[in-house]
Amino acid sequence: MVEPAVDNALWIRRFHPPPAPAVRLACFPHAGGSASFFFPVSAAMPESVEVLGVQYPGRQDRRADACIDSIDALADAIYPAMRAWTDRPLAFFGHSMGATVAFEVARRFEQRDGIVLAGLFASGRRAPSRHRDENVHTRGDQALIAELRSLSGTDTTLLGDDEMLRMILPALRGDYKAIETYRCATDSTIDSPITALVGDADPKTTVDEARDWARHTTGLFDAQVFPGGHFYLSQHRAAVIGAIADRLPRPTRPCAE
Repeated sequence: MVEPAVDNALWIRRFHPPPAPAVRLACFPHAGGSASFFFPVSAAMPESVEVLGVQYPGRQDRRADACIDSIDALADAIYPAMRAWTDRPLAFFGHSMGATVAFEVARRFEQRDGIVLAGLFASGRRAPSRHRDENVHTRGDQALIAELRSLSGTDTTLLGDDEMLRMILPALRGDYKAIETYRCATDSTIDSPITALVGDADPKTTVDEARDWARHTTGLFDAQVFPGGHFYLSQHRAAVIGAIADRLPRPTRPCAE
């Protein structure tokens, strides 16, 4: 039996809980993102898939919680909260930084519990072992805001609101520190199948860098390339949801009498 995690309610958001899901899809946000980014995904998924949104500290209803600026520490905190949801097959979807966090949580499930995911969907992020020398987290606030504008990942109305910016910048800086200081060995693998999803004009991840996720699974691998940049999924939500749903376990139908 899975023991409930103490901080489960802090970390997990349920938007449209179905009565009897065949699989649960836990979604991990990008740097500066929040669980609510995945509300439309939850609304559009088949009823057989329950979407869980992971809420990192330091944003929205967790503004008062200290940010975690290490991928390993973040994965260590999320892992026990996620264990309460393993009574169904579990799959992970992560966008940008979230893909790396999802990979590290998946590693913990395999190493500590012997639980293999039904699938890991890594979106808009190069393979864990592909490193770029980036230092956005060490720059000033205006550089962080410029980064947001260049990636088109934040509502432009928020970028002109000083009060809102003051609220999101600490979490954003912590997230950038976490992902920019993360390192992963080339031989670090999981047994779960991995699907890499990427925009063909993403400045943060080339198609080749995304395809290198293949070296981090002992299971099946495939890649899906979409038109667009880092937030290609905002323009191709239906196609992305379809690609994920097609690769998840199907509900078991009772045998006909």
